[in-house]
Amino acid sequence: MSKITEASRDHIANENFAFPKERKEPIHDAAHVRNAIARFKQVQGVTEAERDEAWKRIKSAANKYKVELNEQDWRELS
Repeated sequence: MSKITEASRDHIANENFAFPKERKEPIHDAAHVRNAIARFKQVQGVTEAERDEAWKRIKSAANKYKVELNEQDWRELS
């Protein structure tokens, strides 16, 4: 996965983040989708409702970028 510079991160559209309000966990390519899944439970300062919405965005991005996702709900993540 390529590292995102702050300048390039600023150009990522809000809808390409799992948590767009906080601009946390970019999901604009397969590598970042996998990273967002791996780090999902580490995100702080968000509600369960925001996590539910973020999970929907991650599932959609995983489908788009052909990333295998075994969990149906973020609560299943270990």
